[in-house]
Amino acid sequence: MNKLIKFIKENPRFLMTMLIIMIGIALMLYFGIDTKAVAIVAIVVGYITNAFAGLSALISLVPFIGPLIVKVFTIPFFWLLNGLGYFTSAYAIKKGYAKDVVNHRIITFVLLIGIVIGYILGHLVPLR
Repeated sequence: MNKLIKFIKENPRFLMTMLIIMIGIALMLYFGIDTKAVAIVAIVVGYITNAFAGLSALISLVPFIGPLIVKVFTIPFFWLLNGLGYFTSAYAIKKGYAKDVVNHRIITFVLLIGIVIGYILGHLVPLR
């Protein structure tokens, strides 16, 4: 409970952003805007305002289960990138771009390594 109060005090902008997004969604649904459009607007606004990062930080405050929930949602991102690399590699090989496939796989590998290193450094080096 103490961590939750500390999170609320340290992140008032996140809470206001989430409140505004929820009010916006409720108003759009009240006025009968298509649910697909509401979902797209919510995803774009959440991405622009980094609301998803704040939401994952809020979820990770739940003892024991919170960090597991966050990991369940973030690990598929790596799977998606890897799967995308395989599909584009298969297509490029079929078209005869073997050298480009190697370059693509190297870029994907470097991106994944960079994300992992950034994650580790983000937890090792305190910002405050």
